[in-house]
Amino acid sequence: MVGPSISEEQRERSRTRLKAGFVLLVGVSAGMIAVQGNASLPSVLAVVAAGLVLGVLLVYYLSSIVP
Repeated sequence: MVGPSISEEQRERSRTRLKAGFVLLVGVSAGMIAVQGNASLPSVLAVVAAGLVLGVLLVYYLSSIVP
């Protein structure tokens, strides 16, 4: 029999990177929408921060419902 080609440590590291990438995607996309709306720099930074928080909450929620 052939075992898994990736170790559990590598699998966990990949999963963590995927989650971080997803959070960054949500945060940056929120900021880009604010830039398209001609928001000021402090507003854009606030929107990016809010997007990052929402991204973390979304990843936490998805992690809790998917085994």
